[in-house]
Amino acid sequence: MPTETDISKLEMNSAVVGYNGIPLISDINISVKKGEILSLIGPNGAGKSTILKSITRHLSMIAGTVYIDGINMRVMGGRDLAMKMSVMLTDRVRPDLMTCRELVSAGRYPYTGSFGILSQKDREIVNKTLERVNAADIADKDVSSISDGQRQRILLARALCQEPEIIVLDEPTSYLDIRNKIELLDILSDMAKKEKIAVVMSLHEIDLAERVSDKIVCVKGDRIYSYGSPSEIFSDTNVAELYDIKKGYFNALLGSIELKKPTGEIKHFVIGGNGTGIPFYRALQKKGIAFAAGILPENDLDTAVAKPLASEVVISEAFMPVDEHLIARATEIIDSVTYIADCGCPVGEYNRANAELIRYAEKKGKTIIKTPEQISEADI
Repeated sequence: MPTETDISKLEMNSAVVGYNGIPLISDINISVKKGEILSLIGPNGAGKSTILKSITRHLSMIAGTVYIDGINMRVMGGRDLAMKMSVMLTDRVRPDLMTCRELVSAGRYPYTGSFGILSQKDREIVNKTLERVNAADIADKDVSSISDGQRQRILLARALCQEPEIIVLDEPTSYLDIRNKIELLDILSDMAKKEKIAVVMSLHEIDLAERVSDKIVCVKGDRIYSYGSPSEIFSDTNVAELYDIKKGYFNALLGSIELKKPTGEIKHFVIGGNGTGIPFYRALQKKGIAFAAGILPENDLDTAVAKPLASEVVISEAFMPVDEHLIARATEIIDSVTYIADCGCPVGEYNRANAELIRYAEKKGKTIIKTPEQISEADI
C-alpha cells in the first residue's frame, strides 16, 4: 500500500481537456507532490490555461481523472475542495468598494460558515497572510487604488488565506515588473519548501520557470510536448522546437534569448573572454554587423553567447594551452577584417595568445575598438 509520501498531492491521469466536448489536449499524465513546484510553459494559445481550469473545475474535463491525495476530485464537495486547493487565475479582479484586507478575508470562506463571519482566528490568519506577502502596509487601501504588483500580492494572499495544500496559479507574473516577478516567485518558492504546499502554475518567462520549478510541463499541439525536470527540458533545441523559434536562439546555459545572427561579410574580429566580449557581440548584433570571435575556451562565458551570434568562433580546449593551428586561424581572420575589438580581458597562462593577436593586429594597422559604444556610434 502506498505511503503518504508516495501519493502525489495532485495528479492528472489520462486527462482530455477542451471546450464544449471538443478535445484540445489529450492523454495528460502529470503529477506534483507536496513541496514541489510544477510549471506549464508553451506558446500562447497552446492550452496551458485550459489544463489549469480543468484542474480547478472551472472547466469540465472531457475524459480522465484528477486525484488529490489519491482521491478522485469529482467526489469532493466544493467546500472540501476549497480546503485543499486555492486558485489564482489571470482575470483581473476589480471589486467595488473593497479594501485589500476585505478581499484577502474572502479567502477564509471555506471556514466561516453560511454567514461569512470572521472569527478572531480568521482575522489573525488574514493579518499573518498580509505580512507574509509583504502587503500589510496596504491592507486598508481600496483595491482599485493599488498597483498591479500590489494587486497580485493581494490575490496571492487571498489564495493563501484558504490554508491550501495545493495552489493553482495561471500566469501569476502577468502585469508585473521584474522586481515584483522575482518577489512573487520567491514567496511561492519559500512557501512550497517550508510549508510543503504543492504549486501548479503557468508561466511565460521560461528563464524564471527554469529557476523556480521542480517539474516542467511543455504544452504544444494536441498532446503534452514534453514533461520532466528543468535539466531535462531546457536544452537549446527543445525550447526552440517548443516555441518554433526561427529568428533567434535560446541559450540553455544562461537561460537567455539571443536575437538572430547578423549575416554578410565579416569585418570585425572580437578578442574577448571571461564575459568581456558579450557587450561587443550584442552591439554588433544590434547594428546587423557580421563578426568573428576568439580565441575562446570552450567553457568560457563568452563562448556561450558568441556561438549563436558570431559567424565564426575560434574555440580552444578548456584549461589547455592554445594550439598553434587555432592561432593561425585567428591570424587569418585578422588579416581579412578591418576592425579588431580588444575587450580588455585579463591575460593569464591559457589566453596569452590573445594578447599576441592584438599586438599583431596593431602592427597590421587594423582599427582597434575598445568599447561597445565605439561600435554603436560609428558608421561601420
